[in-house]
Amino acid sequence: MDALYTAVATANGREGRAVSSDGKLDLPLGFPKALGGNDQGTNPEQLFAAGYAACFASAMGSIARQEKIDVSDVSVTAEVSIGKDETDGGFALSVVMRAELPDHLQGAPGEELLKKTHAYCPYSKATRGNIQVDLVIE
Repeated sequence: MDALYTAVATANGREGRAVSSDGKLDLPLGFPKALGGNDQGTNPEQLFAAGYAACFASAMGSIARQEKIDVSDVSVTAEVSIGKDETDGGFALSVVMRAELPDHLQGAPGEELLKKTHAYCPYSKATRGNIQVDLVIE
C-alpha cells in the first residue's frame, strides 16, 4: 500500500496521556469506572469508537455519492465494548455500529447501504475477522 497519510500518536498507558505528533490531539487517559478506574480521562475504547464512527460515516458518504443517495441527515454511532477474551484470558473488543437513517433508507435500502459501507470502510477492513461488528439501523 502506498500511504496517502500517516497519523502518529504516542501514549504511555491507560492512565497517562495520548499525544499526536502534530499536537492536535493531547489528552489525559484514564480507566473508566466500569474497569475500576476514577474516570478522569478518556480511554482507548472511546478513541476507537470516535475514529471508527467518523470513518464509517465518511465511507458511507463515499458510497452514497457513487450511488446518488442522499445521506445528509445520517449519523453514525459506534459502541465499542471491552470484555474478557475466553480464548486466552486477556481482553477483546466488540462493536455495535448504529446508523440513524432517514425514512427513505429504512429497510432493505439502508441494509444494503450499511453492507456496502462495511465492506468499504478502512476500519471495518482492519477489524474484519478479528472482532464482532454488528450493524444496526435506527
